Amino acid sequence: MTKNSLPKGVFDIYPLSPKDELEGDEAWKDSALWQYLEKEIRELAHLFGLLEVRTPVFERTELFTRSVGVETDIVSKEMYTFDDKGGRSMSLRPEGTAPAIRALVDHRLQPDGPVHKLYYIGPMFRYERQQLGRYRQHHQFGAEVVGDGSPLRDAELIDLLWTLLRKLGLSQLSLQINSIGTNEARSRYKAALREYLRAHLGALTPDSLRRFETNPLRILDSKEEADQAILVGAPSLLDFLEPDCLRHFADLQAALKELGIPFEVNPRLVRGLDYYNRTVFEITTSELGAQNSLGGGGRYDGLVKSLGGPDLPALGFGAGLERIIQTLLRQKIALPPRPHVTALLLPLGESARQPAFRLLKRLREQGVAAEIDLGERKLKVALRLADQMGVDYVLLLGDEELTTETCTVKTMKGHASERIALDQVIHYLKDSHV
Repeated sequence: MTKNSLPKGVFDIYPLSPKDELEGDEAWKDSALWQYLEKEIRELAHLFGLLEVRTPVFERTELFTRSVGVETDIVSKEMYTFDDKGGRSMSLRPEGTAPAIRALVDHRLQPDGPVHKLYYIGPMFRYERQQLGRYRQHHQFGAEVVGDGSPLRDAELIDLLWTLLRKLGLSQLSLQINSIGTNEARSRYKAALREYLRAHLGALTPDSLRRFETNPLRILDSKEEADQAILVGAPSLLDFLEPDCLRHFADLQAALKELGIPFEVNPRLVRGLDYYNRTVFEITTSELGAQNSLGGGGRYDGLVKSLGGPDLPALGFGAGLERIIQTLLRQKIALPPRPHVTALLLPLGESARQPAFRLLKRLREQGVAAEIDLGERKLKVALRLADQMGVDYVLLLGDEELTTETCTVKTMKGHASERIALDQVIHYLKDSHV
């Protein structure tokens, strides 16, 4: 296999040395960073009352065509779809909401049950052109709330994502919100938008020209400058909302102000999936160029019913782990120390190997991260290995130590050495340094 043996658009997450600086194009792939972020997510999700759901990485294709929408870019251009040996069409999951709701409907959802609050962390798959922050296998943290139509739930979910990003130390964040109303309001708006755009068809980009026929709302989401210039004079979706949606949107804004979360109303903000209605939102950063969205979501009040469940309101979001980690590094956020081995045991000679192995077991039982070198290296080479591993201490066991029932503890920082009784080594490491 060659060095470039991975398929295009995917990547390994692997451990860098604890001594390596988290710099350069590959630093965001350090597995310790991913573990740190996932730990923060799980702890915060617990505080917000969310429970974890884990779904398969592939589902029946019909799940996504019914929920996401046949004319969306995800379904029409980006899904990894294949026929299994039984001739059934399957797709690697391109997003997490539809599988999470499918699982809820399959297992426990009742029309008069409690509010269900779920979260997930896992890979999603889309056939996209690779660039910074966009990959064919990417990872999302998602949250879904089913059974409550209050705008305060919208604010709570936004607060969850906003709190996570702020807790991580991120700055230069922007929250944009909008309401895309009901199906009826969007139908009226689509007609007005098409009427406006009809005079500019010759100037639209090819993608937007295609969307003009299939779903003109997606033109509002175009990143192309030519399309955005045309949209300057377009009608606003907010002018087409029913009174109930306007009240819902006003109450959401009041709740965000109460929570102290700054936001901007963006009448052009839409989401790329068909199931959204009413509230939509997105949190962006100025650090990642064109792919600047860290997370976004909104309401999808009709999705549960369309997937065979009761007619319950619901909302959710998805956030990209790659982009969050890349932003952490670009903003040079102070990160906690990465996990590393505290002590490396060096048995000096064959007679010390079994006693060192017993000490290794005792250290780990007492919560001290320890490793043993069984390579019979010369001491100078072994100490160089310890330095590369970033260990704090080297524990030497040789004939003299075995005779006196001691262990030589060498501190790597400062290179001081101290002879410690074997039965006191664990206390010495834990009390002083671990």
